[in-house]
Amino acid sequence: MMKELTVPSPPTPLPKAGEGNFVSRWSDFHGIDRLLRHRWAAAAIGSVSLLSMVAAFAIAPAGEAPRADLQTVLEQLPAPNPTLLDTGDGAFLREERVLRSDTVASLMNRLGVADREALQFLRSNRQAQKLTQQLRPGTTVTAKYGANGELHTLDVPLPDNDTMLVLERRGKRFVTREQAIEFASRTTIRSGEIRGSWADASDTAGVPDAVASQLIAIFGREIDFHRDLRPGDRFSLVYETISHRGQTVRSGRLLAAEIRSQKKVLQAFWFQPENSSGAYYTADGRSLRQTFLRAPLELAPVSSGFSGARLHPILQTWRAHKGVDYPAPTGTPVQAVADGIVDIAEYQNNGYGNLVVLKHDGPYSSAYGHLNDFAPGIRKGMRVRQGETIGAVGQTGLATGPHLHYEFRVNDEQIDPLALALPITTPLDRAQRARFQGARAALLAQLELAGQITLAALE
Repeated sequence: MMKELTVPSPPTPLPKAGEGNFVSRWSDFHGIDRLLRHRWAAAAIGSVSLLSMVAAFAIAPAGEAPRADLQTVLEQLPAPNPTLLDTGDGAFLREERVLRSDTVASLMNRLGVADREALQFLRSNRQAQKLTQQLRPGTTVTAKYGANGELHTLDVPLPDNDTMLVLERRGKRFVTREQAIEFASRTTIRSGEIRGSWADASDTAGVPDAVASQLIAIFGREIDFHRDLRPGDRFSLVYETISHRGQTVRSGRLLAAEIRSQKKVLQAFWFQPENSSGAYYTADGRSLRQTFLRAPLELAPVSSGFSGARLHPILQTWRAHKGVDYPAPTGTPVQAVADGIVDIAEYQNNGYGNLVVLKHDGPYSSAYGHLNDFAPGIRKGMRVRQGETIGAVGQTGLATGPHLHYEFRVNDEQIDPLALALPITTPLDRAQRARFQGARAALLAQLELAGQITLAALE
């Protein structure tokens, strides 16, 4: 005979949201662990019961097939004992992400703040208006509060900035101020294999756009990321990740990179000599810093190259095309191909439309035509750095579609930039090379580790 299974009465239900004391992340973790142990125990009991029923069915006499009545039992587990993490001054810290449905009151409640004075200040004080305007969905805010829920400080980071807005209690009043964010830096490695395009491979590997842009700037003269990479080619990267209070804020500098294609192996290592600006170097210490980038757009194809004569698509006359055209969507950022000073940044009626001309060292200059608009601050006399955005792709002037008309000039004469051997910087001296070798060894080990991860994933 089957034995009747007696189900014990459920324990006290869980408290509702907002009831009880505030629970730290560590205690939440142990609560989840305890819940999982209960689920495994319940699964084990269920398994034993099912095995008992199978045995009973096996020895049942012939005739009507036995039927088992299954009952679903929902068990509520008691909440773990709450534990608060003391910051050392009798206060506690809690972080929350702002939700789309949040009001100031609901956010304060989830943070664990029970302070009517603080809530009133946030709602009514003009000084706090700028702070509440930054409470956008996805923003991570941090509250420091006392055991009774009284607010000590509220930190709200500003977007695209290295500062945060702070609401602070000082005695019986509140004040707001801006404060520099204290960042931490850690090293991240990524690797991947080309199976379709470079853009798809970098996205699949989780490479941030800012890091991918640095990689293209480094190897832009050695390889065309749009055309030269083939399925089976691999890449490995080591770069900085900038975080604040354990959460990633942005990616930092690319520290080392390797591309293994079917034709060549490219490596680059960041190194900053004493009393000098940093740059990227090959494994044997040769500088990779290019005085000029290969192109002012990333991953853009060429629709019309440098030629002695062509039929102008609008004027319908044969005339020289003394530049390179790169088709791209309107608004695509255009980069300076080298450090320089803005010589022209204005609309021109000679077909160029919105035009930027940069003067570089020596006899070199570069021109960027048909721009949709200029980057903020771009004006005559302004100094720009290599890779800096100077404008956006457009269709101003004589243009049949959005594209960039790019010219490279030597002594004000247009030269084909794709056929010109451009100068590079001087390599390290003997003393600098010795220090570089030590730094390179550590970065090379991380590149090799990233490559092993890729091979392991493929196997």
